[in-house]
Amino acid sequence: MTTVVREGELLRHPTYTRVLHWTVAIFFVPALLSGFAIYSTWIYRAVTPLFGGGAMTRLLHPWFSLGFAVAFTLQFLNWLGPMTWTADDRRWVRRIREYVSNKSPREPDYVDFFNGGQKLYFWAIAISAVLFLLSGIPIWFPHTFGRITVDIGYVLHDIAALVMLGGFIIHIYESTAAVRGTLRAMTRGTVERRWARTHHPAWYRRITGDGRDRPTV
Repeated sequence: MTTVVREGELLRHPTYTRVLHWTVAIFFVPALLSGFAIYSTWIYRAVTPLFGGGAMTRLLHPWFSLGFAVAFTLQFLNWLGPMTWTADDRRWVRRIREYVSNKSPREPDYVDFFNGGQKLYFWAIAISAVLFLLSGIPIWFPHTFGRITVDIGYVLHDIAALVMLGGFIIHIYESTAAVRGTLRAMTRGTVERRWARTHHPAWYRRITGDGRDRPTV
């Protein structure tokens, strides 16, 4: 697989990765919406018509969630390598205020394919997804597990859902308004060389062998 696609562009995410990413999103969004519709009366009235009514929303929610769990498992396996936590990620976290405030125009020169914030998001969603699935099973089959287990399941399920909602909002913001050119990586699969040098300099140097224009942070 050629990393350099054409002049000025680099391959960021191949087709398989992009299909997995959008499959996860296709299941995640209706799972989240239907779940909050069941949880809140106000949201229930606004959202359940999208799924064909309250009964259908309750019926579809666990299936949306199961689809999300399967798709995310494949995505987890696909990204496990580049998402492994390193000492450089600890260095990145110590300067997270600079990142959030956009104080520095470039990422540190040690940032590879993913930065520390992206890895934190990935692992938060991974842990929440496991909690989401394990707590959802007794809710789906309440007569099998009993009331206490189901009640605990509801609490854990809600916590996991809130974490994933918060992460999802941050993810959308960071991939669109905050860092221009990022969304293109998941639609077209490519990024501009300038984008790669700016946001993932170690990855840029590794795949191009270009040590020039090295940021000093």
